[in-house]
Amino acid sequence: MDYIEKVLEKLKELARKLIEALLGPEAEAEPELVPIPIDERSRRR
Repeated sequence: MDYIEKVLEKLKELARKLIEALLGPEAEAEPELVPIPIDERSRRR
């Protein structure tokens, strides 16, 4: 039984690492760009 438990722990660890590798970059959301107000009146002059 001890051998089976060790194998299961290794499989869980490998599965966790695989999921982290696949979902890691996607989990971080890209920051939204903040619109910068432009005074249109001063550009026309």
